[in-house]
Amino acid sequence: MNTASIPSAHSKFLDRALRLLRADQRFVGIAAAGSFTTGTMDEFSDIDLVIAVEPSEVETVSGERHHIAAGLGPLVAAFTGEHVGERRVLICLYDGDGGGPPLHVDLKFVSLPDVAIRVDDLVVLWERDGRVTQALQMGEARFPFPNPQWIEDRFWVWIHYGATKVGRGELFEAVDFLAFLRSQVLGPLMLLEAGAQPSGVRRVETVAPSRAAELKATVAPYDAAACARSLYAAADLYRSLRHSLGPGRVVPNQSAEHAALAYLDAITQRVSRGVSNAEQPVAADGALRRR
Repeated sequence: MNTASIPSAHSKFLDRALRLLRADQRFVGIAAAGSFTTGTMDEFSDIDLVIAVEPSEVETVSGERHHIAAGLGPLVAAFTGEHVGERRVLICLYDGDGGGPPLHVDLKFVSLPDVAIRVDDLVVLWERDGRVTQALQMGEARFPFPNPQWIEDRFWVWIHYGATKVGRGELFEAVDFLAFLRSQVLGPLMLLEAGAQPSGVRRVETVAPSRAAELKATVAPYDAAACARSLYAAADLYRSLRHSLGPGRVVPNQSAEHAALAYLDAITQRVSRGVSNAEQPVAADGALRRR
């Protein structure tokens, strides 16, 4: 394995981990994912390893994952990845060797046949008798791409939801919701437009710099008027990205768009006047009225 092009701390960990893991006969091979495969690994990168296990040993290995991880270096924390929908992953933090920075390492233990089911391309670092390569040939990497119509069917309801949070004064909810729109809608569509893998907002600053500049307007501080402006910015950016998809890709829901933006208009007016919820509720058509 040539690790000359990756940071020293990462290289040292990989050399040690491969040496130790290959000595365990329960393991069939080890592959790398993430930035290692794209040649973009830097000092801030995680190490993502997929460890292929003999099918008959999967249950035993699963029960020993923490012990195995602890044997690879100065492990200071480890937990399984249910929060990202992947309990087979053990997310680890290793203390830096020789005073170096801590290192984040994901160890994904999978049965050998399951190596073929993947969302990213893998680079085989080591294997027994070519078995991991053979398993990879049984399937292709399939990253889940966003469905533009699925997004359109939901987007304007989401904008209305964000406006309700601003109107009620739940600004932490509003700020958090804007982050949801960036990671689930705007970021993926921006990356898709740029011909990159639509993975949240990963590396949008470098992959789609002009769009990233527009995305900045959707980042709001803890302020009602600012949150409302960021919702408008999110709507404007989404419409631009929707247009860039080309004709026929999306059937716009113009009724929902009009209703959501009219409601946001009304909420913005209320915020600008400093009117409380009880004093001036918003009518269904977006017009302000008294109770």
